[in-house]
Amino acid sequence: MKLNHIGIAVEDMEAARKLYGEVMGFKVGEPEHLVDRGLVVCFVDVGGANVELLYPTDPESAVGKFLAKKGPGIHHLCYEVDDVQAKLDSLKASGVRLLNETPMPGAHNTLVAFVHPKSVGGVLTEFCQPK
Repeated sequence: MKLNHIGIAVEDMEAARKLYGEVMGFKVGEPEHLVDRGLVVCFVDVGGANVELLYPTDPESAVGKFLAKKGPGIHHLCYEVDDVQAKLDSLKASGVRLLNETPMPGAHNTLVAFVHPKSVGGVLTEFCQPK
């Protein structure tokens, strides 16, 4: 298991891409539309784990609600695992509250699932599995 990325909610995807790419000098990927989640994501290679820029296309999406309540900033941490379903089963058996009982398709051809922040120290936590 390793840290895969840190998700950061942004109010303006192009401004964020410019900040991370042109201003800060990181390699910024192309935006990916996750239509079913009301979200556009863009990964930034910061050497090791990535930064995932999150821009809501739907104000009622999870990221849209997060931005309305808390403003831009760190949204979640994501850990890469070999088997997301096995990780979910193990966490559930340990009494951890899950937001997703089964993995769903994520960005960059992954399977993803989220754990409720109240179960893991107040931090929204995602687990991802490359397909």
